Amino acid sequence: METPSPQPDLARNRLPTLFEVLSRRTLPPVDLFSFYIYMRDQQRSVDYLDFWLDVAQHMSLCRHYVRELRRSVMIGTPDLDRVSSKRSSMILETMGDLEPRIAGPSMLATEKEKNQDAQLSNFLREDTHDSPHSGYAPMRPSPQFSNSHDITTDSNSPGHTVARSDIKASAEKILYTFLLPGAEREITLPGSITEDVTRAIEDEGRDDPEVFDVAKDYVFQAMERDAFPGFLRMKALGNLIPPTLVLRLIIGLLAIFGAFWAGFVLIFLDKSRVTRCWVILPFTIGVYFLASYQYSLDPIIALLGYSEYTPFNFSRIREPYIRTLLAKRALMVLAVTVLVDAALCILFILVPGKRL
Repeated sequence: METPSPQPDLARNRLPTLFEVLSRRTLPPVDLFSFYIYMRDQQRSVDYLDFWLDVAQHMSLCRHYVRELRRSVMIGTPDLDRVSSKRSSMILETMGDLEPRIAGPSMLATEKEKNQDAQLSNFLREDTHDSPHSGYAPMRPSPQFSNSHDITTDSNSPGHTVARSDIKASAEKILYTFLLPGAEREITLPGSITEDVTRAIEDEGRDDPEVFDVAKDYVFQAMERDAFPGFLRMKALGNLIPPTLVLRLIIGLLAIFGAFWAGFVLIFLDKSRVTRCWVILPFTIGVYFLASYQYSLDPIIALLGYSEYTPFNFSRIREPYIRTLLAKRALMVLAVTVLVDAALCILFILVPGKRL
């Protein structure tokens, strides 16, 4: 039994929340892939998102492992090598069905979900202590967990039988990759949180999901406070990324400079108004690109239903509310562009010429 694929909420008439993005309930340009690209290229803090995804994968492994054991106990054929004591078997029997769900921050969990998670962690702790192989020696995680998540999938549930050693290796991989001082992809957490997680895994031999709860909640709140508002501004209110915006600013300024230069030259050479109509081209290009820079939005591309996720690479806007919001903003930006462009062109075309 696998975690069901999250279904996007097509009726959502608002901006999505961070948890909805992380749980894959949104569509481009506010989906998890777009958020990953944003965290990598703009925030330069993708390690925090990778930590969250790895912890979510670890939670999924634990639930899958316990669900398999509970099913074997309930049908009366427990795997004695995996259910190592009567007490563990009793916990499994009294534990309710582990309903498939997406791992999330503890502050958003219901009481039922919190109780289930507590029972799950309690069983894994008992299972560790009762196991004949519970003698613990910290070891580096196996290579199979070097990339434990795939942001393009719809489910974190593994498609194979989960062994107890897989859970331990997953917990160690998270510790050694993100939390220990000098780790390959160390993230900044309060010292007390890091020390508690390290002690729980290395000294107490724990690998249950509760080990990472405090760190996971801290990372979620940090992303929600520091990264997610900027992501929504970029993807829900615009369709361009910073490198492209800088390029548009340069092109816009050059075009405007060229338009003013050509306009004044044609006026002071007393050229005809028909000839001066050529200034429409540079003025239009300049105003359009500067408006795109100002609003972080290319109105024509937005009306066509596309959003940029890497330089000059576009994806179709599939989130209904975002598509409607960007279309309205695109019409507003086009109106501003036309008004400013028309004013400048009329001024430089109709003003009387005077040869110097």
